[in-house]
Amino acid sequence: MPESLSQLGENALLKRLLHNLPENDSLIIGPGDDCAVVSRDADWDTLLKTDVVVEKVHFTPDTEPERIGRKALARAVSDIAAMGGMPEHALITILCHPSRPVTLLEGIYRGMGSLARRFGISLAGGETSGLPYDGLVINVALTGKVERGQAILRSGGKPGDLLFVSGLLGGSFPTGWHLDFEPRVELARGLLKAGIRPSAMMDLSDGLGTDLPRLAAASRCGFEVDESRLPCRPGFTPADAVSHGEDYELLLALSPDDAEKLATTTFATTLHYIGSLTPETGGNLSSGWQHFYP
Repeated sequence: MPESLSQLGENALLKRLLHNLPENDSLIIGPGDDCAVVSRDADWDTLLKTDVVVEKVHFTPDTEPERIGRKALARAVSDIAAMGGMPEHALITILCHPSRPVTLLEGIYRGMGSLARRFGISLAGGETSGLPYDGLVINVALTGKVERGQAILRSGGKPGDLLFVSGLLGGSFPTGWHLDFEPRVELARGLLKAGIRPSAMMDLSDGLGTDLPRLAAASRCGFEVDESRLPCRPGFTPADAVSHGEDYELLLALSPDDAEKLATTTFATTLHYIGSLTPETGGNLSSGWQHFYP
């Protein structure tokens, strides 16, 4: 019998699918980071991101349409932030059963439009299609820009770098945070403006227990986290902060020198020190969310 997706798991699946993909000379960074990076001109590189939300996975059927649309776009904006960039243009694809009311899609577009205006994003087009079964799927393809050669990758961390997270972790679904979070574009750009450049950075969508190992592995490091330092949402535990996912906060590694600079900035209260990267591979956290596992 052929191997199933649940038997293989997401990380192994991606490793198999992404092997030896075709490229061209304009591609700077391909699969493996929060966004792909493509050369643009003498001043800027282009960021490319696509993200999808699925009913009963990322939101419930009774979720307000405006919040669904906002989340669909905000997830992609969060990945642009994690590369140190600014979002620009979005293409929206919606798949929906024909029995759904028109007001559902109108509300989704209102939610996306409101967030797009805040970040100066153009909703440049897209596609719609009917589903042969009841359901709703929204895919967002988003471009952004970052100064030439300055995209922040997952792979730049070094042993001894200090690990920080923005905001609070855990309880994203029961509190509604996963629908109303604020993409951390202003924070990432503010750090760079203050002369503090993370050596590695990503956004936390699958939970610290899944995403931190990805950053550490990309940087060829291990990690050590003090769970007592994890900034937990009220009513939730460090175990929840590790495993729940859908936080959409930034996880970043800073050199000791940059971490010292951080203490003198307005970002010192926004970012929470949680541990460090280590020379040895592996780490001390249980896993977060994993796609395709039953």
